[in-house]
This record gives sequence, structure tokens and C-alpha cells, in this order.
Amino acid sequence: MASDDLDFTDLMMGEGVTPNKNDDRVDLDQQRVKRGDASLEERRKSAQGQAQDGLSTQHVELLNPFDPVEWKRDGVQDGVYRNVRLGKYQIDARLDLHKRTVPQALDELVGFIKECTRFGIRSVLVNHGRGNNEKAAGNVMRSYLNQWLPQMPEVMAFHSAQKQHGGLGATYILLRKNETQRQENWEKHQKR
Repeated sequence: MASDDLDFTDLMMGEGVTPNKNDDRVDLDQQRVKRGDASLEERRKSAQGQAQDGLSTQHVELLNPFDPVEWKRDGVQDGVYRNVRLGKYQIDARLDLHKRTVPQALDELVGFIKECTRFGIRSVLVNHGRGNNEKAAGNVMRSYLNQWLPQMPEVMAFHSAQKQHGGLGATYILLRKNETQRQENWEKHQKR
């Protein structure tokens, strides 16, 4: 240390200032998220095939990676479904499931769908990837989505996306109107 540094330190200590301890280590114990416990819980759920909201992570029939996914609930008009299929509805929210485990993807998907419904979002896009063979991660995720989405009461229809939105690696989802939107629609049509 230079003499100027010592003079400054002496001056500051004379004023009652104490130097900070230089500890280059970060205390992770205060901020630690029990990563081991979370992944252990995910592995347990996956191994036991526990279902979240009735949706299972157990077994899925793998789809051909080059076939589109498509489904619509009874009562969805053909014109509405055609617009979903062609990607004509504005995409108001997106969810990316790349590099997620199946239990993580299920948790995120359920939360995402419920939140979108709560905020009145009707048209969403889920990116999941595709892959060139049946066992590719994207195709496995796509196969699970194809199994889960028809079981979710908020989902009215879904279809593989157009090329400009991700092609077979993404899926358009049309969601049910929330209670506020249904009430507004009912009032609008009662005034005729």
C-alpha cells in the first residue's frame, strides 16, 4: 500500500469509520433455492406418473414428427377452426417449452393456459420443437401436448402452426372465453 492510502485509512479510522471486510465469496445459503429438492420432486412425480389437473406425465403415444397435430372440441364452428388452422387469429401470448422436462412443461402449460383464460386471451402459440425422429425432444413434447390439450377444459381447439410461426415445431391454441367475455357476448346479443 502507498503512504497516501495509509494516511487516508488512518484519517477515516480516526473519524470512526471501520473498513469493510473484503470477502469475495457470495453467501448462497440465504438465496438458495433447494434445487436438489425441486428436481427430486419432479423426478418423483414423473416416476409415479402423478397427474396435475388430471394430466399425466406417464406414457404417451409418440407422433410421427412430420404429421400435424389437430383437434377441435364439439361445437367449435368449422370457420373458426379453419381460421385457427390457418393462423388468422392474432397471437396474444406465447409459451416456449424448449429445453423443459415433461413435468416442467406440464406445470408451465397449465399455469400459462389458466393465466391466459383469466386475462381473456383467446389465441396463443406454444413453441415445443419438432425434431426429425419420433424420439427427438421436440416430438416427445409435441406428443404430450397432443395428449394434454384435449383434456384441458379451457382449450377449444389446436392445430400445428403455419411455417411463419414455427411450422410443426409450434401449435396454435384457441382458448375458451372467460366468464366476463361470455357475459359481454350474451348482453351484446340480447340487445337485438
